[in-house]
Amino acid sequence: MGEIATADEFGGAAELEALIERRSRRREGRRGFFRLAGGLAAGAVALNMTGLDVAAVADAQAAAPSDADVLNFALNLEYLESNYYSFAVNGSGIPSGDVTGTGTQGVATGGPAVPFASPLVARLAAEIARDERLHVEFLRSQLTSSAVAQPAIDLSVGPNSAFSKAAQGAGIIPAGATFNPYASDEAFLLGATLLTDVGLSAYIGSATLISNKTYLQAAAGILAVEAYHASILRTSLYALGTAGGGVLGGTVAVTMDPFATTAAISAARSKLDSTNSDDNGIGTAQTPTIINGDQTTSIAYGRTPAEVLNVVYLNPAAVTAGGFFPSGVNGTVNTSG
Repeated sequence: MGEIATADEFGGAAELEALIERRSRRREGRRGFFRLAGGLAAGAVALNMTGLDVAAVADAQAAAPSDADVLNFALNLEYLESNYYSFAVNGSGIPSGDVTGTGTQGVATGGPAVPFASPLVARLAAEIARDERLHVEFLRSQLTSSAVAQPAIDLSVGPNSAFSKAAQGAGIIPAGATFNPYASDEAFLLGATLLTDVGLSAYIGSATLISNKTYLQAAAGILAVEAYHASILRTSLYALGTAGGGVLGGTVAVTMDPFATTAAISAARSKLDSTNSDDNGIGTAQTPTIINGDQTTSIAYGRTPAEVLNVVYLNPAAVTAGGFFPSGVNGTVNTSG
């Protein structure tokens, strides 16, 4: 549909040109991912210096990550989400039997269980916690002995925690202040939305990298569940913004404007992944934005693995660690772009 759209449909030639440019950057980003995954380009240069066949070097440069590489990348993100919900519901991370594997095993640090005021939000959190743990276990069962271990994960509370740095970067709180996602229903929903929207975009952006149809179908199934999660989280925040704390049951304190806050988080993610455009908050009370996607096509956005790592590392540069993964992720797909 995008190829035959007219300038008028998109609000003028300038906006259409901007849309085309964003899509072009996304294509280039996907190409860039193949260069980043596993450092193949650097290895090819080294081989070339030894006088090996140029065609062989070109093949090495063009090699794509394996299905196992892609699934392990997804597993790192599931470790992140699963631990967040586990801390929020139980006050502890996921079981030790779910975190072993190849690479350097790390500890997930978090916070206390959320003192939920709303029974509805508490049930929602518990169901998502169960879903995310099952995603971890499913991916590990598919990868068997090649599954990566849980890396070090920062879901802690403090002025230098990943959540606080993300909130400071978005301008939600001042520098040096603390954002505690476990403090209340509202804070939990905001923290959950930050992570779930990123995970959702990761599955979309990685879909074309999976060649095995069985794995692709499974990834599509996980993507659908992540979309369900994102939708109910965004809807809950919209309800808080329009109807107040009583709408979710109990007496939920509303201390932040959900519309302005999610818009700020969205803008910060767009700067981190260098697109500066492809993320949405929940809109306004008059014009809600249920999907985090292209509002001209109603298609959810995908991020390349490198762009996803930009967001979770809280760094727009090409790095191998930071933010929610202070020591980086395990596996060959580990560098932001």
